Amino acid sequence: METKGKKLPVLQNKCEFAGYDASKLLKETSTIRNLITKRATLEILFPLCCTTQPIRHKQFKESLKGISSKTLSTRLAELVSEGILKRETFAEIPPRVEYRLTKKGQELIESITDLLQWMQKWSKSK
Repeated sequence: METKGKKLPVLQNKCEFAGYDASKLLKETSTIRNLITKRATLEILFPLCCTTQPIRHKQFKESLKGISSKTLSTRLAELVSEGILKRETFAEIPPRVEYRLTKKGQELIESITDLLQWMQKWSKSK
């Protein structure tokens, strides 16, 4: 695996995780990190994990203070594109757009929650 032109020392056949080699794991880690660390991503996902009801675009806009409409729309589109959110539009005036987590999105949130619980357990600031 390369990072900015430099090779990382990866032990071959020594570090495997459920059938993955270390280089592939590092690449996949980069992919998920790029997705969940973008501005507003977690702020969009967490409210959805606590409800079975869809959330309207307007509700996101009202609750996510300090996040521009463009950033919100871009992030929602990326999450839909990745299969994490399902977008449903209704032919109404004014137009209504609702989002809900897909199974893939629910699993992502559960994994993030597990990671946060691990962080709290091992935090030095207890």
